[in-house]
Amino acid sequence: MEQVLLLNATFEPLKVIDWKRAIRLLTLGKVEVLEEYDREIHSVTFAIKLPAVLRLFGYVKYRKKHVKFSRANIYGRDNFRCQYCGHKFESQDLTFDHVTPRRYGGKTEWTNIVTCCYKCNRKKGGRTLREAGFKLLRKAIKPDWMPFLMITIGVRSVPDSWRDYLYWNMELKEG
Repeated sequence: MEQVLLLNATFEPLKVIDWKRAIRLLTLGKVEVLEEYDREIHSVTFAIKLPAVLRLFGYVKYRKKHVKFSRANIYGRDNFRCQYCGHKFESQDLTFDHVTPRRYGGKTEWTNIVTCCYKCNRKKGGRTLREAGFKLLRKAIKPDWMPFLMITIGVRSVPDSWRDYLYWNMELKEG
């Protein structure tokens, strides 16, 4: 069955939920339907069009969550761009690099790991930026937002009814 985009009261996308949860929220009077699919859900006593986009009546304040230190989140933080040459790559063509090499006491943490391409990683090797003649595009920081949520989704995978609501935190690309 279809997935449903759930928006905060401010029209900001919160999450994607399954259709059953969407129907529960609707029958509890917690949401309004902004967009619908052509498909209908039938019960013994009624039929309802399957919601595509719902907006909560009440504002949900969400806490900043701890950002998990992971390869996917490092790539997301660095926008899938090599932090040395500046080129953008697919995830399979990327790796990560210790800005200060481990042999010089560099740790595997947010502030010392950056996304880089294999070519730059080989050139830099186990050397410092100065030794390799490299400069960082951006300083490595621990993000206070969820980088992995910022991934680009292909337009074909997004229902048409969602597109007007995704500009908040997702980039759509033709493809």
